[in-house]
Amino acid sequence: MSPTLTLFHAPASPFVRKVMVLLHETGQLDKVRLQAASLSPVSPDAGVNACNPAGKIPCLRLADGQALYDSRVIAEYLDQQHAGEPLVPREGPQRWQRLALAALADAVMDAAVLSRYETFVRPEQKRWDDWLQGQQQKIERALEHFEGEAFAALNERFDIVAIGLACALGYFDFRRPDWAWRERYPKLAAWYAEAARRPSLQATQPA
Repeated sequence: MSPTLTLFHAPASPFVRKVMVLLHETGQLDKVRLQAASLSPVSPDAGVNACNPAGKIPCLRLADGQALYDSRVIAEYLDQQHAGEPLVPREGPQRWQRLALAALADAVMDAAVLSRYETFVRPEQKRWDDWLQGQQQKIERALEHFEGEAFAALNERFDIVAIGLACALGYFDFRRPDWAWRERYPKLAAWYAEAARRPSLQATQPA
C-alpha cells in the first residue's frame, strides 16, 4: 500500500513522537510517509509553514491536501481511522476525563520543550530564570497529580493519556536527565519502566 498521508516529522519532538507511537499502536504506519522537518522558533521550515501557518510540528497532510495540526487533532483523527479499540473514548464522562489528562500530559511536554529552548537556544545573557522556574513548577505539579490522584486512571490502559505521558518522560531522559525525576516520582518511574518496553516506544526513541 502506498502512503496516503504525509507527517512532517522530527524524531526529537515529543509531540511528533506521540503521533508516531499512536501510529504503531493502531497499525497505521504503512499509511504515512515521513517528511523530515528541521526547525526551531528562530529557524522555520518552509515546508512546515506551507502545511501549518503556525510553523509547528507535527503536521499531517491528508491525501486531499488538507492539513491537520496540532498533535491532539492529529491523534483524534488517526484514532478514528482504525478498527481497534479507540485510544480516545468516543463519548461519555470517560472521554472528558481522558482528554483532560491527555491535555495535562501535553502541558508537561510543552513546558519541557519551552525550558529546553530557554536553556539551550536563547543566549545565556537573555535567559529568564524566574520563567524557567515557572515552567519547572508546571511540570512538578502535573507529575505530582499523575503520581497521586490520577495514577489509577493512568494505569487503566495504554491509551492517549499513557502515550502522552510516556513521551513526556522519555523527553526528560533525552534532553534533561539532570532533572532526575524518578527519585521524586517512584510510582511513575515503575510505570514508565514497564511502558518503555512496548514496541511502539522502543521504535520511536528520540534521536
